[in-house]
Amino acid sequence: MAGALLAVWAGAALAGGGAAPSGPAPQQGESGLPLPRFVSLKADRVNLRSGPGTDYPTAWVYRRAGLPLEVLGEFEAWRQVRDAEGATGWILQSLLSGRRTALVTPWDVKSGEAAPQIPIRVSDSESSRPVVMVEAGVIANVHTCDSRWCRVTIDRYRGYVPQKQLWGVYENEIVR
Repeated sequence: MAGALLAVWAGAALAGGGAAPSGPAPQQGESGLPLPRFVSLKADRVNLRSGPGTDYPTAWVYRRAGLPLEVLGEFEAWRQVRDAEGATGWILQSLLSGRRTALVTPWDVKSGEAAPQIPIRVSDSESSRPVVMVEAGVIANVHTCDSRWCRVTIDRYRGYVPQKQLWGVYENEIVR
């Protein structure tokens, strides 16, 4: 019976689709934190499981600390997450960090092709000079966002990127 209830609950969480704040108001999870929300991976090797527990099979292994994930649901110490490619599953909460990161235009990464170069600018203006050009798919540390531009750090470079070019920050979200 508990397994059936869990399956119904998980299906309901997936059906919500993790709408961005521009849709319905975010809900509050068991942890007291909003749902949906973005987090990042703490470790270089994290198992994505098909359900909330170690008895569930591993569906995928992430090998990239700092990778942003969207939390869609919560069950005890487990978080139901979605990645930039749309894969969903469950990760133990202790392997996730509240540190905000984002992928730079991950939708531009094509298998077998060179990733396009995206400018990180000196200020929050399209006319400002680039500080550095980065490949699509690179992880940026997000410091602030004003709903149009985000101030980010990538390696030793700091600058601004349009918020719409990041996966890991909601449209119109303010990050302080």
